[in-house]
Amino acid sequence: MNMSHNPATRTPMSKVVLAASTGTVFEYYDFLLYGSLVTFFGALFFPPGNETAALLASLAAFGAGFAIRPLGALIFGRLGDRVGRKRTFLFTIVLMGLTTALVGVLPTYETIGWWAPALLVLLRLLQGLALGGEFGGAAIYIAEHCDTSQRGFYTSWIQTTATMGLVLSLLVIVICRSVLGDEDFRAWGWRIPFLASVLLLAFSVYIRTRIAESPLFAELKERGELAESPIGETLLSGKHNRPMAAALVVAAAMALSWYTAQFYSLVFLQTALLVDTATASALIVVALLVGMLIYVAAGALSDRIGRKPVILAGMLISAVSIMPAYEALLAVGNPALAAAQQQSPITVHAAPTRFDPFANPATLDQATRARDHLAKRGISYSNGEPIRDGAHAGKPLVIRVADRELVGYDRVALDEVLAEAGYPRNSAVTPIDSLDDLDSRHLALIGLILLLIVGAGLACGPGAAWLSEIFPTRIRYTALSVPYHLTSAWFGGFMPLTAAWLVARSGDVLAGLWYPVIVMSSAFVLALWLMPETRDRHL
Repeated sequence: MNMSHNPATRTPMSKVVLAASTGTVFEYYDFLLYGSLVTFFGALFFPPGNETAALLASLAAFGAGFAIRPLGALIFGRLGDRVGRKRTFLFTIVLMGLTTALVGVLPTYETIGWWAPALLVLLRLLQGLALGGEFGGAAIYIAEHCDTSQRGFYTSWIQTTATMGLVLSLLVIVICRSVLGDEDFRAWGWRIPFLASVLLLAFSVYIRTRIAESPLFAELKERGELAESPIGETLLSGKHNRPMAAALVVAAAMALSWYTAQFYSLVFLQTALLVDTATASALIVVALLVGMLIYVAAGALSDRIGRKPVILAGMLISAVSIMPAYEALLAVGNPALAAAQQQSPITVHAAPTRFDPFANPATLDQATRARDHLAKRGISYSNGEPIRDGAHAGKPLVIRVADRELVGYDRVALDEVLAEAGYPRNSAVTPIDSLDDLDSRHLALIGLILLLIVGAGLACGPGAAWLSEIFPTRIRYTALSVPYHLTSAWFGGFMPLTAAWLVARSGDVLAGLWYPVIVMSSAFVLALWLMPETRDRHL
């Protein structure tokens, strides 16, 4: 079915892209706003005393919104295939805007105790439901208006919306912190970015109420050919098993490449490199503003040489560049730390720690507190068995820093030994108050983040077009949304939590990166076999 046969139904592509992309930008702003403050929220909504556990709990709440996205994809995907693209993604943006605004008035743990994290998780779940129906509708709406020869280019703008949403959330946070000051921002100013979503919601609803329904859906509805059971036809009929498997593989690679390049890098700057929040946000914003062009260029390139080679190139570049890029970030961002870890390695001799986000800080053992303190400073360490021989045999905790040994956990004594061994207390990255403050170290960090974005841009840029092209119109909303949000949830959304857990368990600040490296490599191999070329397909 080719919509070019019915030009009267065509809406100018500039208006189509603006309507779909603007709403999706704002919806991702709402959803990722929490992620932009994830290291900050641990202290607000979870028990104090164990910063590693609080960070893990905060990341888990972030992941909860992703976990429910597949359910949102099923609910709103069915509505999109039965009721229409326009009505469905209009409803999703209203739900997202209202739940985000409610986060802005949510009491903290200090005020209402355990109700705070419970309500926070509930709102994250509602946000996840809304986002589960958003991307598919916006991507399909553009794809079903496009001429075949330019579908990669136009749909690539949808692939930039998550990046734009992240940039917007970071900019709003930076502006609020700059105007209010750090103390007021921590006390109450963090609520402003969430409450501002009401204004964004009003603008998005205005834009989307002024567009027409997708012409392909309207034509299908007029002919009485809508799917009676989009979910059953997509997942249970067996007709679409191979394209669904291919979609899961490609969407998993898209999700992991995006979150590893653009979100986890922000967390890494603030935790492992000890960069202050404002400076880390500024570095990420600059890199993302430049990197967005890569997504559009990749989409346009796929119109010329095909979707498959561009996406495969992105997977391969991501798989081989993630580990060296993050090692370079560590070396550039905190060279004294990198040198100290080589010259004076640390071993924690104790029983394995069970990191429990709900643990009572007063009952934490010394080993847990010691590991938490090292993780807070971005210091890697090795885990060793409790010492059974020698002067410290039978002691529950012995920390070895080069040739020095400390028995038990004394934070002051440990910091003194770390200082003597050359471990820095602060990051080597100087704060940024304006663009004039950018120096060679800042530019090097931006360049390394851009290297990660190259792989993500190539993998994701043509992704919306490819996902739209492998499924028929009658089930396209459901069939596209399910694999995209399933993989975004279980591979992308839980990537920060999985990586942080691996770091906490191993002591190596880079250990969590093996997760995306292994998954991306596996996806590349599977995609070689499963992934069809779709560049010339008519919808």
